[in-house]
Amino acid sequence: MIVATAGHIDHGKTLLVRALTGVDTDRLPAEKSRGISIDIGFAYWRPEGRGLIGFVDVPGHERFIHNMLAGVCGIDLALLVVAADDGVMPQTLEHLQILNLLAIPQAIVVVTKIDRVDAGRLVQVEHEVRAALAGTQLADSPMMGVSSVTGAGIDRLREALARAAEVSRDEHARAGEQRFRFAIDRAFTVAGIGTVVTGTVFNGSIGVGDPLVVSPKGLRTRVRGIQIHGAQVERARAGDRCALNLAKLPVEAVARGDWALDEALDAPGRHVDVRLTLLPSEPAPLRHWALAHLHIGTSRAMARIAIRRGGSIAPGTSGWARLVLDRPLTVQHGDRFILRDHSAQRTLGGGTVIAAPAPSLRRGSAIQLATIEALSRREPEAVMAALLEIPDLAVDCGFVERTLNLNAGAADALYRGAGAVVLGRDRRVAIAQERATGIQARIVEHLERFHRRHPKAPGVVLRALHREAAPSLPHEAFLQLLRDLTRTRRTVSVVGAFARLSSHAPDADADSEEAWRIVEPILVQSGVQPPTLPELATSLGLDERPLRRMLEHRCRSGTLMRVARDLYYPKATLAVLAANAALVARCASRGQFTLAQYRDALAINRALATRILEFLDSLGITQRSGDTRRMARNFVPILGSAKPATDLRTAPGGRRRRKTAPAARPGGRARKRADPRSKREPLPA
Repeated sequence: MIVATAGHIDHGKTLLVRALTGVDTDRLPAEKSRGISIDIGFAYWRPEGRGLIGFVDVPGHERFIHNMLAGVCGIDLALLVVAADDGVMPQTLEHLQILNLLAIPQAIVVVTKIDRVDAGRLVQVEHEVRAALAGTQLADSPMMGVSSVTGAGIDRLREALARAAEVSRDEHARAGEQRFRFAIDRAFTVAGIGTVVTGTVFNGSIGVGDPLVVSPKGLRTRVRGIQIHGAQVERARAGDRCALNLAKLPVEAVARGDWALDEALDAPGRHVDVRLTLLPSEPAPLRHWALAHLHIGTSRAMARIAIRRGGSIAPGTSGWARLVLDRPLTVQHGDRFILRDHSAQRTLGGGTVIAAPAPSLRRGSAIQLATIEALSRREPEAVMAALLEIPDLAVDCGFVERTLNLNAGAADALYRGAGAVVLGRDRRVAIAQERATGIQARIVEHLERFHRRHPKAPGVVLRALHREAAPSLPHEAFLQLLRDLTRTRRTVSVVGAFARLSSHAPDADADSEEAWRIVEPILVQSGVQPPTLPELATSLGLDERPLRRMLEHRCRSGTLMRVARDLYYPKATLAVLAANAALVARCASRGQFTLAQYRDALAINRALATRILEFLDSLGITQRSGDTRRMARNFVPILGSAKPATDLRTAPGGRRRRKTAPAARPGGRARKRADPRSKREPLPA
């Protein structure tokens, strides 16, 4: 459990921590000389037979409120310290407001210096404190009087802390199942060890040797060692305060405000959707585009507050807003934050992060407002159920898993529990089972209507069918629902770029059938290098226009595929060409091959190889990146099963490479190879 102090300057916070733990948390020379805390300090105490309790001592002076805010992030319990002789003071109230806005789960009010006052004064101070706590989440917090000098009440406070540690254990167990997040509050270097960072584990666990990313800078590193309370350990878990030794990372690259976290959570952004509460003490409403200091975790940044349609948030009320930051930050759904005015003189309010980075939805749209409302719910199950109910929204699985900090197992369980259908591979989306069934029903209804109106047509173009049946669904997800109709239910057939009911057979006239019986063998036997349309028309003595119509009809039926304007390939030949591309990719370094490698493998010219690969790109089978390509998806569902040519130098219709001619001298003829016999001595006459 992590405990933080809070309260006015000189109310005995540091002395109280020393009385509880025996550790003086003032470590800076300036703190020693001035007798006040400037930065956060740390101490540990292990109750007998119980877990370790870490203490964060925060400065009480108003000038160091930013350090106080860094210290109270991620704590389990707050000790609100009030001196019996002074009573409630300005920083007592501001620290109380901050604890309330951060929704600290547990708190104990500690009245210190009771050895300096009589019983009457003590009762008066208790009444002052209760009046200040009224209306806050800490209103029912227990209150204890102590003297750090005489030791009065210290044992009773220790027992209360030990009991509270048991309560926080369940929360840590749940957070421990998430991906790792660690808020850095200090970074320094140790001779012979390297860069060390200290902070609090918010979520998950980490072990020695595990990889990490320092965010928002995106620096990759590895954990070389872990220390908790000066002892080397193998793992640190949610709720632990620890030190991490990071490998191959200069200390200048890390600072307070950074996060060390799982790579999947490294998504910094400058737009954060929040639920914001303005303090009742504010004299005026918070207006659109107001400037404020944002404190979240151990980070701070300047933020503009964007309120919907130029509205405002009245004192004592809450509303949705978007924070536009001056620099990218890495924050998480559910994180609490504090806003202070642009001069950093007073606390304005605070709230909860709903989504970060904010989803790219049109501001003010019904989908955006419904999404924000769904994400405002506390439990992942409630969030997912609400998202699935939003009409026309395909829930982005990557966004949900990152936002809710779900590992793969937790995400799968969440989708199953919500009755969601997960679609797609590169970009996965989830929709309700009822919606998936409805989309498939609309596909069949649309095809039935189309066939009644166009009985001779080969089918509906896939893109058009997608727009008609499920325009809000990504194309890859739509195709997966369509494949379920073709493979499992067998009610729909997909031929090339067309979809039709399996029971529908498109008509073709007799002349086209006769022409196809002549053309098909030519195209099949030509293999890799089929004749172009003009060449085909010339060789057969046919007019190009009816020949093109016949070939296009065959393309719509799925028998042929047009690779370029006048270049048609049988589907089976393209499957062989795709299989050869897969073979070249397997033989290439890291699965990335060049146009030249593919050209040489098939012994064809560069122009033809370019047309073939660009067509495979358009089908999504290959994917180009600069001068190289890789296999992006399995070609079999698109083109059918095929094996590559057994000899990569040839393919159906291909040609063998010629031997390379001897190199020619610049400006001259090719140099002949010297005859070794020419070096012999001439025979005697």
